[in-house]
Formats: sequence, structure tokens, C-alpha cells
Amino acid sequence: MTQSVSTECATKSPIQVSFGVLDPRWRGLTIGLVLNVTFVAFEALAIATVMPLVADDLSGLALYGWVFSSFLLADLVGIVLAGELADRSGPAVPFGVGLVLFAIGLLLGGLAPSMPVLVAARAIQGFGAGVIPAVAYVVIGRTYPDSLRPRMFAILSTAWVVPGIAGPALAVVIAERLSWRWVFLGLLPLVLVAGGFALRELRAVQGSRRAPRRVVRDAIAVAAGAALVLAALQARDLVLTPIMLAAGLTVGVPSLRRLLPPGTLTARGALPAAVLARGLLTFAFFAADVFVPLTVTSLRGESVLISGLALTAGTVAWTSGAWIQERTVLGVGPAPLVRIGFLLVTVGTLGMALVLGGAVPGWSAIVAWGIAGLGIGMAYSSISLAVLRHASAGSEGATASSMQLADVLGNALGAGLGAVAVAISVASLGGAGPGVAATDGLAVASAIGGAAIAGRLRG
Repeated sequence: MTQSVSTECATKSPIQVSFGVLDPRWRGLTIGLVLNVTFVAFEALAIATVMPLVADDLSGLALYGWVFSSFLLADLVGIVLAGELADRSGPAVPFGVGLVLFAIGLLLGGLAPSMPVLVAARAIQGFGAGVIPAVAYVVIGRTYPDSLRPRMFAILSTAWVVPGIAGPALAVVIAERLSWRWVFLGLLPLVLVAGGFALRELRAVQGSRRAPRRVVRDAIAVAAGAALVLAALQARDLVLTPIMLAAGLTVGVPSLRRLLPPGTLTARGALPAAVLARGLLTFAFFAADVFVPLTVTSLRGESVLISGLALTAGTVAWTSGAWIQERTVLGVGPAPLVRIGFLLVTVGTLGMALVLGGAVPGWSAIVAWGIAGLGIGMAYSSISLAVLRHASAGSEGATASSMQLADVLGNALGAGLGAVAVAISVASLGGAGPGVAATDGLAVASAIGGAAIAGRLRG
């Protein structure tokens, strides 16, 4: 049945294929997945926007970074466990648990009396958030025909556009007129409505009943190892930092190797190369992305408007890149799109370095980060398609969780190393500029590395 549907869809025009994802067979799943990606996008952008107000109100600037780190580290565990459970029992069970935890985290965050409570609430919320992408990939890989998957990835990328444009501004209005707490609490109805709709549709997707893997210990070890590495980088102590780094790597790396497909760290084979490419891609993009506002406003003296337009350009271009992928990937395959995507991220990051150095006008950041956004949009969705194509039947959840694990680690390490470089620069050189330049250099190196292994995705 799936094969005949795939063959039929492959011969249709783009307009007919567009109707395909809204065919009665998949309409509910499509709408449910889009709604859930939308609320995740609103949550991520809105809470990041109001966090300075939160830290000031709760007198918790020292724990500012851990509000995000606790979310990401718990997210790692949620991704791995959700993928495993979705393979064994179907996506409905892990999604329901994740939805409840996400809602509890929002509620506790909105009522948090102190910063430590908020950090704990964000960990609960992060665990629940890890379920959503893992379940989405399982559903796309197990339910949609191959010819419709590129369009689904493009549609899910598009779900970030409205939150990317309206989310930060709406969060500021709510925080100023009501309270930052209502940014957390106001998301609860959206989560419950969107999540409830998706949960109803997910019940029809069955599990594979394959033998369980022992992933709980490894998932926790990877999160603990990543926490030690991030804490070591933030400590910047001549004695403590090396000890914590060694401990983090010792705890995390062996478990990470067991959770990733064999050969991932050496890109040996199409699936391992795709998973590694995902980590390199998020490292390259988000290491530089974190410091786009700092570069434009503090270091170049431009307005917040220019900074916001640069970030918006990156978001909109990301979606454009995903739609380019949708129109071309079935014809040319993912490898060339991934390579071009990495090269565009390289060009965009080098453009931001020129903005930083004063070689081009400050408004050039809008163009530069739009180019980088176009690149990650092309490569991100293409890598997702490559991973699902190489996932064995019944293990889509485990394979997707491996990709998401690399995704989150790349994001966390890119932002973490960048923060350390800037902190050292400020402490040693009296300014953030050299640290941002070093971060841009790391991002470019990661993007070039990703371009070098892109050809292995042909498989």
C-alpha cells in the first residue's frame, strides 16, 4: 500500500503533492505535527526573549545560563527515551507523557519563586520537549510515503516563521503589560489544545514491538557528561576545568558512542555521516547565531532593529531553504544540497566576521545571516530525509533520536564554546570582539568539515 501510494505521488505535480499531505489519510497527522512545532517555536523564542527580565526579577543572573543548559540536557534524555519507546509501543505513549511534563514545566516556571526552582522547572520542561521531534520523525518515517517526506519537512520549517516574527514581540508586550510569568502560563492553553489534537491522531500509529535496548543509563550519562563539560568551560579554572573536562568526556563519550550509529564519529557510511553532519551543522550555525545581536548592537553600534531584522532574515531564509530542498531533493539526492547548505553557512558566517571587523556596513548582517539561514534550511531538511531513508524498518525512533541527539549536542557545544571564548576575551583583552571572532572561526571550521563529509550521504 505504501509503495503504491509513493509511486503515485512521485508522478504528480507540486500542487497535487501539496494536497497529498492533506489527504484524509494524513491530514490529521499533518495538522497535529504543525501545531506542535508551532507551540515549541513560540515557547523557545518567547522565553529566550524575556529571560533577562526573569533573571532580574528573581535576582538569579548567576544561574542565567543554566536555565537554558538544564533544558537542553534534559532534552537529550527525553529524545533518546522517546525514540526508544516510540519504536517499541508506538508514538502515542511517549508523546502523552512528554506533553504532560512539558505542561508541568511551564506551570512551575510561571509560578517559580526563585531561580533554582526555574532551573528545575526548565529541566522538566526540556525532558518533555525532547519527545516532540523524536515522535515527529517516527511518524514521518513510518506513515508518510517517501515522496511526501521532503514536503513535510518544509512545512514543519515553515511552522517556525510566524513564531520567529511575532514570538519575541508578543513576549515583550505580555511581559510589560502583565508579567513575564504570563509568557510561561499563557502558553499552556496552546500546548494542551495542540498536544491533545496530535495525541488523538498518534494513537493510530503502531509500534514495531522490537526487542528493547538499554538506553536509560547511556542517555543519563551523556547528559551528565555534557553538564560537566559545560560547567568546566564556564568555570575557567586552571585546576578545576581540566579535571571536570576529563570527567565529562570519560562519562559521556562511551555512552554517546553506544547511542549513535556505529561509525558516526568517523562518518563511516551514509547513515553515520548524516548523523555527524547534523551535529556539525547545528554547531556551525548556532555558535555564530548566538552572537549576531551582540555583533550588530554592542560591537558595531547599530540599532536593535537591525539586529532583529538579521535574526528574522535567518529564520525566513531557513524556511526558504527547506522549500528549495522540497522541490529538488528527490531529483538530485540529499548530498549536493547538504554540501551547498554547509557552504552557504560558511559564507554567511564569514559575512558576519566582516561585519564584526568593520569591513562592511552594519546592515550587511541582514544579508549575511539570511545567507546562513538559507544554507541551514537546505541542509537541515536534507539530512533529515537522508537519515529516515537509511533507517531500518521498526527502528525509525532510535535512528531519529540519534540524529536529534547530535543536533542538540552540536547546538549546546557551539553556544557553550562561544560563550567561553567571549568570556575569556572580555576578561583577558577587555572586550568581546576577539572572542566573537574566535567563535565565528570555530563555526566556519565546523561548516567546512560538514561540507567535506557531505558526499558520503549518497550511500
